[in-house]
Amino acid sequence: MYSYTAPLLKISHMAITKAKKGEILTRLQKIFAESKSVIFVNFHKLTVKHAQDLRRKLREGETGYFVAKKTLIRKALEGIKTEGTIPSLEGEIGVAYLETKGTDLTAPAREVFSFEKKLEKAVHILGGIFEGFYKDRETMVALASIPSRQTLYAQFANLMNSPIQRLVVGLSEVAKKK
Repeated sequence: MYSYTAPLLKISHMAITKAKKGEILTRLQKIFAESKSVIFVNFHKLTVKHAQDLRRKLREGETGYFVAKKTLIRKALEGIKTEGTIPSLEGEIGVAYLETKGTDLTAPAREVFSFEKKLEKAVHILGGIFEGFYKDRETMVALASIPSRQTLYAQFANLMNSPIQRLVVGLSEVAKKK
């Protein structure tokens, strides 16, 4: 009897060419120079489907997402003027950043943190850069808890409208008694 065993495929991880590394480095430097809000994300346990969902959700919130090697990220960070110490970049790292047209500085942190809660830590905020300062995880999570500008406007409008509504209800009750 004849038996055939298929040869094992040998998967090799090809190194990135110098030209490609240069392109990635240039893009990272542009992101770090132009964005006022950058989040470093560990995505070690993220599935492909959830990664697509994350990218889609971030895009809706005027937030970009870029994955690069840690060495290139560190090299790009060397050239920017940022105060403080760089957060520990452990695991596979993605960079969520506010795109240049975006106005909500807390959007990247808020969107990534919502995925962190939803996916039970498949993604994890490591820290970030906020308005020219390196921030640790706790600070970035605190920024993530700030509601969006539209939500704050709605809450303010409701707060301003509440006393007026109570006055109208009170006047209505007085008018009923007379």
